[in-house]
Amino acid sequence: MISRPQFYQQSEIPSSIARWTKKFLANKLTTAAAILLLLIVLVAIFAPWIAPYDPAFQFADQKIPPLWSSDGMKQYLLGTDDLGRDLFSRLVHGARLSLKLAFIVVFLASTIGMLLGCITALSNTWIDQIILRIMDLILALPSLLLAIVIVALIGPGLPNAIYAVAIVLVPHFVLLTRNAIKQELSKEYITAMLLDGAGRVKLFTHSILPNIAPTLVVQLTLAFSTAILEIAALGFLGLGAQAPNPEWGTILSESYAYITIAPWMVTLPGLAIFFTLLSINLVGDGMRDAMDLDN
Repeated sequence: MISRPQFYQQSEIPSSIARWTKKFLANKLTTAAAILLLLIVLVAIFAPWIAPYDPAFQFADQKIPPLWSSDGMKQYLLGTDDLGRDLFSRLVHGARLSLKLAFIVVFLASTIGMLLGCITALSNTWIDQIILRIMDLILALPSLLLAIVIVALIGPGLPNAIYAVAIVLVPHFVLLTRNAIKQELSKEYITAMLLDGAGRVKLFTHSILPNIAPTLVVQLTLAFSTAILEIAALGFLGLGAQAPNPEWGTILSESYAYITIAPWMVTLPGLAIFFTLLSINLVGDGMRDAMDLDN
């Protein structure tokens, strides 16, 4: 008796994004960090609707401790600062301002850095060496110290702080992009495409860029946390956002003098910065592990 042939349905091959997402969500710590980061982003987006008061409005003679204190009031969830401004409203609007500033910084740094990285990777002329030496000079100094020096030279203020932090982040994108492209150019499939007659533009857009994109995405995530920290540091030193802007570093700068009599005024913005940076770094590490970028 001749047996009938058996047919098997081929299972669908998941895409790279689907595999990365599944591996990322398998890590409970990074998943919790991603949820926390999403909440912070939502708070920043909907800050005008979440904050009960204008962050710069002063309630005269209303220096009130947080709600959990015996003298707290439910109208002021986290209390007020030394000028009678609602601290909860200032922290919520501070999330909006800090994330917006970090986004601008990372956009400027990544755009310039990736462009220069592509130039240095695809060019074997003297331009390559000049750009690399400039990047090495910038990396030779601590990033925060260099940002302080730049702001001191061009003057304090929010726009200048953005430029300073963007400048210190550019070399990271330049070197990362250059090394990633050089690594791809050394692979055999690139040689095969060149022998097949592929042009440089098609080779870069169809082969190199998709393969280095995961590395660049992880670097963007980690640069975002660096931008938040350094903008907050410049604000704390009085070189970045100026009062009454509710930037987290500026709030810390205004409150640290009252740390002994009103510790919540310093602790709460510090915790906001800490948990934001922690969630971003954990998400970045989780993305690197999910994409196997270390292998």
